[in-house]
Amino acid sequence: MPVQPPDRAPRWLQFDRVCSSGGCEARSTMNQDLTFRVVLIGGFLILFPIAVYHRLKSQATGERLDRRQEGLVILLTLRPVGVVGMLGLIAYMVSPSWMTWSSVTLPEWLRWIGVGVGIGAGALLVWTLHSLGRNLTDTVVTRREHVLVTDGPYRWIRHPFYSSMALAVLANSLVAANWFLLLTGGLLLVLIVVRTRKEEELLLARFGGGYRAYMERTGRFLPRIGA
Repeated sequence: MPVQPPDRAPRWLQFDRVCSSGGCEARSTMNQDLTFRVVLIGGFLILFPIAVYHRLKSQATGERLDRRQEGLVILLTLRPVGVVGMLGLIAYMVSPSWMTWSSVTLPEWLRWIGVGVGIGAGALLVWTLHSLGRNLTDTVVTRREHVLVTDGPYRWIRHPFYSSMALAVLANSLVAANWFLLLTGGLLLVLIVVRTRKEEELLLARFGGGYRAYMERTGRFLPRIGA
């Protein structure tokens, strides 16, 4: 008597059984997180040394800057918020599972758009740092030998460094699919916008009519239409 082959379901049905509990969706998300984690690490390894180089180059004079001119509120909040957001980004790059509590579900194509935005942010950042040279500071105070930079991205925007930061916040939030990065980054940008008013007051006091004319033909964070 012939032996009947075991009753095996079609391959597609076996796959459906495995995936019906949501396991496939979880594995797909994990694979995406692995891919985008590598993307973020790659971007960080490229941009961080460039930023450090320009930072050290600008500090070669050893000049001390009075950050108290930013105002007490900005002084006490801006950098701590930035540090918290950076720690969240680093945590994701080390292990996406550490940031699962603040993850959101995004389509993969939207996360890849975030990668494109990040490339644009990185390019603008490098262009800005190159244009600033030794004029780079992390506060509203200028150095004694500071010159008014109006070339590179500064030809159209007065604060392209902050524009690149805004793009980076959006990019990191999309790539990591994480609301915490968007929240901390958004708060950081709000504080920077507030601080920019004081920064421009000091630049007007230092460069006078030259800076006022520069303001009239440029946008603060985006190019002025028709300029």
